[in-house]
Amino acid sequence: MSDAFTTRILHVATGSRESVVDLTRDCEAFLREAAAGRDGLLNVFVPHATAGIAVIETGAGSDDDLLAALRTLLPADDRWQHDHGSPGHGRDHVLPALVPPHATLPVIGGSLELGTWQSVCLVDTNVDNPNRQVRFSFLG
Repeated sequence: MSDAFTTRILHVATGSRESVVDLTRDCEAFLREAAAGRDGLLNVFVPHATAGIAVIETGAGSDDDLLAALRTLLPADDRWQHDHGSPGHGRDHVLPALVPPHATLPVIGGSLELGTWQSVCLVDTNVDNPNRQVRFSFLG
């Protein structure tokens, strides 16, 4: 593969409860090596049918608000046709339609170009799968 494209997988333990995991520092660490001061694009992708990537504010309650909103929009009850696993697990398979499994972000001078309060986060409502992979890919 050329120097213009670099990719790496990060393993994330999300535990046995719904979570929003801030990946921003992991993105920045990857870019220090992969981008080496260049401009380009960072793609963040989760190869899972029940997780997503969100660019949101964290630490001020927005991450908890996101999970609360998802509980309202996608209740963990018996309405879902996809019904194996934990009660309401079918909702986890609908999550990526609302919180997509990827984000592509600008990289300027080797640094992630985010707004002041933006963070790159893994959103995981699937309590049946505590181990996730996140693929970082830099094109520049």
